Amino acid sequence: FLNYLIRKIHFDQSELRLATPIDYLEEFPDNQRQQLATSSWGAEGYYRVWINGETEWLYLHQHVAEERMVELARENPNAEGLLRRALNQAARELLLAESSDWAFIITTATSVHYANKRFRDHIHRFTRLYEMIRRKEVDEEWLVEVEAMDTIFQEIDYRVYT
Repeated sequence: FLNYLIRKIHFDQSELRLATPIDYLEEFPDNQRQQLATSSWGAEGYYRVWINGETEWLYLHQHVAEERMVELARENPNAEGLLRRALNQAARELLLAESSDWAFIITTATSVHYANKRFRDHIHRFTRLYEMIRRKEVDEEWLVEVEAMDTIFQEIDYRVYT
């Protein structure tokens, strides 16, 4: 649909034109600032599905890991080799721990054990990586195993956390 619409706008009429947000703001720099209302597609229109008494513990661990990832990235701005791989894997583990799926699954009670295990596994792996990186003693054999577990985000660059 979007492909067809964009082609139609570009080729078959002259009243509308496509623009990126940057192009629009350059042409029309005076705009009102807006604050979107907090809402969600979740139950009752807010975040109860993700943030509630059953899931709040996730965020305590997640926020510590986020702060630690920023710390690692800032302390190692030009890492290479094994250290770089460990930093990238730490970033990957953090992203996987941050998945909203875990809280959603816990709240909906569909596969609570699975969600708890996955979250804990990612936080534990992140924490082990954090400790190894801080000591500058990365266990390459273990890192290879962990890298093979979840092969998502292959192009991740830990420096996005700086």
